[in-house]
Amino acid sequence: MFDVQEKLYNQFSLEILADILSLPKRAIETRIKKGELRPCSEGFIDKTQVQHFPEVRSFQNSTWDEELKVKPVRPFSLVELFAGGGGLALGMEQAGFKSLLLNELDKHACSTLRYNRPDWNVVEGDISKVDFTSFEGKVDVLTGGFPCQAFSYAGKSLGFEDTRGTLFFEMARAIKEIKPKVIMAENVRALLTHDDGKTLETIKNVIGELGYSLIEPKVLKAIFYKVPQKRERLILVAIRNDLYPKADFKWPSAYKRVMTLKDAFKQGELFDTDVPVSCGQKYPQRKEEIMNMVPQGGYWRDIKDIEVQKEYMQKSFYLGGGKTGMARRLSMNEPSLTLTTAPAQKQTERCHPIETRPLQTREYARIQTFPDDWCFQGPMSAVYKQIGNAVPVNMAAALGRAIVSLLNSIELKK
Repeated sequence: MFDVQEKLYNQFSLEILADILSLPKRAIETRIKKGELRPCSEGFIDKTQVQHFPEVRSFQNSTWDEELKVKPVRPFSLVELFAGGGGLALGMEQAGFKSLLLNELDKHACSTLRYNRPDWNVVEGDISKVDFTSFEGKVDVLTGGFPCQAFSYAGKSLGFEDTRGTLFFEMARAIKEIKPKVIMAENVRALLTHDDGKTLETIKNVIGELGYSLIEPKVLKAIFYKVPQKRERLILVAIRNDLYPKADFKWPSAYKRVMTLKDAFKQGELFDTDVPVSCGQKYPQRKEEIMNMVPQGGYWRDIKDIEVQKEYMQKSFYLGGGKTGMARRLSMNEPSLTLTTAPAQKQTERCHPIETRPLQTREYARIQTFPDDWCFQGPMSAVYKQIGNAVPVNMAAALGRAIVSLLNSIELKK
């Protein structure tokens, strides 16, 4: 038992270390060949060898347990836009927030929110039709993961009016009408470089126009926050200007170790039971035969018969790039690759590590750290979509606790 715990808390596999440091695995292997790193048994690196990296120190210096004790000094309220299947809302609830309104267009996602939380005020429909003025001065935090649509810049000043026609404009309108104390927005990492950075610059300008001070945006990796998934999200936090001098914001601490698929599927730190059987997509017979040839953690290049590789890959076989998502089987000893809206898309295959089948819906949900009693509504395709688009619950809760601490700092300085 001690050996198992030592590996979990004091060592990294080469794959996980590469993910933590945002390096290709071959870069770690090169350092081993040069003698810069000395692997322990079974391809593990002791943390003491890489503790000079700040990413590694964040695990060793974790204050996760202390942050779990953070509670609101008074009831804090929340409005969420683009709520989806509830990952962000559930995490914020766990942190201590009370939702006043959740807006979502997708009918199946709204059904999920209502089924699990009948007391939540779920407003279904187009955000452009929602009037937020009745919430002015009553909301502590406004959150949302707005879809990143292309903006038009020709001859524009890159301000609030220039975003008209985009969903970000509707979020900005909600901020203008509600005037919350704090804003938290999340988006894909690619927003950093979208349209050569102009999109993010516009968003920053609009936040400033609305009277808020933006904390420097940060890309958070889910594997740092007790989530068994290699998922990244860009997080924006902004504080109303009149409150900014009183505010003290700190990004959440990393958890003590990286979670893997074994943590998601088996009884342990994350869940009290093994993952329940649920519905899931099926492979056609020939695809199942080919996927049977892929080892755990492998992909199409690990199929030994080159003719089978060509059969599966078709024209993609002759294109450049690694195409590492194709015919990909996950590994029980690593976090999952980022979940998409379906587990068996050709470019982003998510095959079960041991059984030859796509991940089932409950397995999907566990990888996103939804509790087993959170029931998704709608057909199977809609369930996969809701889960795949969600913010991981544990990551959302960690962010929620950081914002509770921020709001507490404002309250205590009144």
